[in-house]
Amino acid sequence: MNPDVFITCAVTGAGDTTGASDRVPVTPEQIADAAIEAARAGAAVAHIHVRDPETGRGSRDPALYREVVERVRASDVDVVLNLTAGMGGDLVLGGADAPLPADDAGTDMIGASERLVHIEELRPEICTLDCGTMNFAAGGDYVMVNTPGMLRAMAQRIRELGVRPELEVFDTGHLVMVSQLIREGLIDDPPMIQLCMGIPYGAPEDPTTLLALVSRLPPGAVFSAFSIGRMQLPYVAMATLAGGNVRVGLEDNIYLSRGVLATNGELVGRARTILEAMNVRVLGPDEVREKLRLVRHD
Repeated sequence: MNPDVFITCAVTGAGDTTGASDRVPVTPEQIADAAIEAARAGAAVAHIHVRDPETGRGSRDPALYREVVERVRASDVDVVLNLTAGMGGDLVLGGADAPLPADDAGTDMIGASERLVHIEELRPEICTLDCGTMNFAAGGDYVMVNTPGMLRAMAQRIRELGVRPELEVFDTGHLVMVSQLIREGLIDDPPMIQLCMGIPYGAPEDPTTLLALVSRLPPGAVFSAFSIGRMQLPYVAMATLAGGNVRVGLEDNIYLSRGVLATNGELVGRARTILEAMNVRVLGPDEVREKLRLVRHD
């Protein structure tokens, strides 16, 4: 069990959740306010995606990231910013009998440098690095593409920028890639790993699978674990018991309880209540910076 835990709040994501809940932030102002709300509730880290303000769909526009980051940094609340670098690896094939050409409407494939444009400009303390390719979401022909060459190039550039990569692991094979990146000197100590559970075609959310992943973590790793949907809040306790840190937020789950829509602040508050009831100390942002050896650029 981990006696000192930090909470990450993933405030919006890029999924099609805005139609299901009007509490999912969409505009840069709403996303920044959600990060600030989460920090006030006890989150040390805010994980940030941005959305097109007109459509609500996930975006990788650097100007949108810039507005969110500037608003958060100008506030009176301290929180570690963790910007996604996962956008730009979306491949939607044309179907079972004619996979190529790819579906232009859903495919968004760009190079390693372009995926990091906002990271180079804004220099967050943390950015994500999805550590493998996988079929993603039930049904359809969508593939999340992260090739070994792409991951090496991104990891090297992230390291040069002085940003800590959060290594997103969706299944056991992704930990093989993590270990390879570490051996090649592309990841500095301590490795920061996020175990992403319950995503269709990735690692299932059961405790046995979680513990199997934990048993394969590289030495010295600092890890968090979460599950999507109704298992998000139970995973606050499960991740802590497994020795990790926790993540909640509207990216992964929009409900506080059955039929009750949540805000990010409410999810963080519930996570904090669970942790404190377990006699766990919730870490603040400066303690997380020290633990992860983060570098502040703001």
